[in-house]
Amino acid sequence: MRHVRAVAVFGVVLVALTGARGSGGGSCSGSGSGGSSSSSSGGSGSGGHQDTDGNGSGGGVSVPGGSGSDASAMRDIRIDECKLDASGKNLVARLTVTNGGSLDYQYDATVQFKGATGTSVPYAVARVDDLVVPASGSKTTEATTAYTGTQNGAEYTTCVVTRAQRTMS
Repeated sequence: MRHVRAVAVFGVVLVALTGARGSGGGSCSGSGSGGSSSSSSGGSGSGGHQDTDGNGSGGGVSVPGGSGSDASAMRDIRIDECKLDASGKNLVARLTVTNGGSLDYQYDATVQFKGATGTSVPYAVARVDDLVVPASGSKTTEATTAYTGTQNGAEYTTCVVTRAQRTMS
């Protein structure tokens, strides 16, 4: 009986940690393809943490945080990829926003690019503003900010959503 309970608890924890719409993260590497940006740089935020698997795809669960963040909006945003664009001039976070509700929502989000724990990297954030996502729909967008580093993006190992809000559209 104890074994069955342990398996059940493990299953619940596993589902909680791998939820379908948790914020994902990505590594920032010096490679990648270019793309257009639908956001502007700037903004700030705090909170949130994302572990990555080092290959540009997410892993782990984002912890909602940041002043003014909306927990529902944080859950709706997934980071698909973080990279340095082909020009080497911009850090780019590709996001998918999924609105599972019955109303259209407009999303604002702040993404912070971070270095490995214990390292010092220039502060870099990008914003997505006024992204309208229809009820029961998804949209993919990019948050872009100028790259001011000196290592071809290699010093940025993670990007996280630090703040997110949604309002009825």
